[in-house]
Amino acid sequence: MSYFINVIFLIVGFTFLIKGADLFVGSSSSIAKKIGIPSVIVGLTIVSLGTSAPELAVSSISALQGNNGIAIGNVLGSNIFNTLVVLGGTAITMPLIINKKLIKRDFFFNLIIVCLIYILAFGITVSGNDGILTRIEGILLLLICIVYTIILIKSASKSNKDENTKESSKEELDEIKIWPNVFKIIIGIIGIILGGNLVVNGATKIAYSIGMSEKLVGLTIVAVGTSLPELVTSIVAALKGETEIAIGNVLGSNIFNILLILGLSSTINPIVVTGNLSIDLMFLLFSTVMIGFLIYLNKGNDIKKLSRSEGTILVLLYVVYLSYIIIRN
Repeated sequence: MSYFINVIFLIVGFTFLIKGADLFVGSSSSIAKKIGIPSVIVGLTIVSLGTSAPELAVSSISALQGNNGIAIGNVLGSNIFNTLVVLGGTAITMPLIINKKLIKRDFFFNLIIVCLIYILAFGITVSGNDGILTRIEGILLLLICIVYTIILIKSASKSNKDENTKESSKEELDEIKIWPNVFKIIIGIIGIILGGNLVVNGATKIAYSIGMSEKLVGLTIVAVGTSLPELVTSIVAALKGETEIAIGNVLGSNIFNILLILGLSSTINPIVVTGNLSIDLMFLLFSTVMIGFLIYLNKGNDIKKLSRSEGTILVLLYVVYLSYIIIRN
């Protein structure tokens, strides 16, 4: 009976996380628009952070409670799920038209930070503690995150000026009320925190009751649940013909997951990265490189179409990975 109660807590927790993030993003965006912040900057900061809010809540709470297996498993599992299932599933729904020049900076930056995490965990370390992401290394990741965000905002501001985008009408702005949106932001934050606690506690108890490790729960159940906002956002965008949003959503989310979430989690509580996780890190690196080959292999053409067949291969690759880690446990 207690197992099913924990499953219910897990489902309720995911619901609170996703609805809380939705309220936070929607209301924050409305207030930003009201006070004159360009929508492109809102998209790159508030919306990107909002879709990563479930992962941030779960990993931070896990780190505070000493459940480091869930903290790092959630980040790695979410990034693998984003790379293979979110991109693959979106391509199956609607073939993705990708402008290679537009995503070049973010793709290669994503590739570099995946390599950086592997080096910090298993190779050259800042503190000399191999197999541990220390507080110093966590702070380093957070500093890189701040620099990356500043670069994004500056780049977006320049692009916004160059394109001379249409501003919202006065009537639209008058309809936006500050205090109701502030109230929604508070409710959203409460939902994210409460949902994060329910997910962490439910997932931990499920792991103990059926003999799963915390890392496996983080890599599978928690990772998939916290990645639902990215999956829904990308598929809806593809159905509306905004297929480039999908690749941008995945790259942005993966970068913030590593720099912000893993950085904050290891700053709160140093994370022990066991030998098994080196395989998961290598698989994430392999998946990222594979996406790069699919996008950049056809030289001389700035546009890449990620087809349904390629999307199917990506999803099947995730199924193979999922089967492997379950057998490994």
